[in-house]
Amino acid sequence: MATRRNLLVMGVAAATALALGACGATADKGGAGAADDGKPVTGLRIMVPNTPGGGYDTTARTAAKVMEDAKIATGVQVFNLPGAGGTVGLQRTVNEKGNGKLAMQMGLGVVGASYTSKSAATLTQTTPLAKMIEEAGAIVVPKDSPYKTINDLVTAWKANPKGFAVGGGSSPGGPDHLLPMQLAKTVGIDPRQVNFVSYDGGGELLPAVLGGKVAFGASGFGEFLDQVEAGQIRVLAVTSEAPIEALKDVPTLKSSGIDLVFTNWRGIVAPPGISDADKKVWIDVLTKMHDSAEWKAELKKRGWTDAFITGDDFGTFLTEQDKAVADVLKQLGLA
Repeated sequence: MATRRNLLVMGVAAATALALGACGATADKGGAGAADDGKPVTGLRIMVPNTPGGGYDTTARTAAKVMEDAKIATGVQVFNLPGAGGTVGLQRTVNEKGNGKLAMQMGLGVVGASYTSKSAATLTQTTPLAKMIEEAGAIVVPKDSPYKTINDLVTAWKANPKGFAVGGGSSPGGPDHLLPMQLAKTVGIDPRQVNFVSYDGGGELLPAVLGGKVAFGASGFGEFLDQVEAGQIRVLAVTSEAPIEALKDVPTLKSSGIDLVFTNWRGIVAPPGISDADKKVWIDVLTKMHDSAEWKAELKKRGWTDAFITGDDFGTFLTEQDKAVADVLKQLGLA
């Protein structure tokens, strides 16, 4: 049902590191160059505002590899600057005003963290470049978990909500927090009773799940594919409307009798005050990447949903998301 869709994608309210050079990406022939001059762009850097191995990290490194393989850009540097749910990286991005070579991989988690971490920097201060993908969430347990189905897990969770640790790779207000909160409400658990444990990205969440530090994890399904294939992680359900090709045998929440659909998204922004020329370079590069056969292959491989919009359209989307997240966090008493 549409009323159960993720409020942040569908717009429906639900319950609850470096010092970088300031020169532009098109500053001179030795710099990034223009995206439409027939030569690969150089000098671009993508900051990942959480730890290696998570969804932002995977998205950024996949994008950089596609840019290289398709000869759209060369020497794209991806680096991690984790902390405070992504707001350490966000603050650095805002501080790098005018730096046309830098962009930050981000998504719904950073929107929420900017409120719950009481960040002085906000996403509305950045330069929107592109929304890239959407991705369903997954409810996961380690291979030796006693819970074999999502309904097994829900039954145990309802019996002892406060004693049931739930792990997510985002701060309160991010997708990995909002997913279990919405799941709790849907199955009749008071979200205020949920014992949520926050990890700084999927790279930190994974060992917590594998080590049994949490009863289950909630995050983007793509972060667990390698461990699923290796037999270390069991996915009890995905949060998409329809089954996911990459996890063909895994039921959706809806097919398991739980009326909830949840979708996360990821995009990329630049510092404030970059030149129109630098903004065009980034958008051109990202558009060529999106249109490439290599990127389409990655979308299929990783089960990502294409959700590409750029520039002002992405800016409008970000503004709407910012307001929606703020409204929900106020309802939860977190903002």
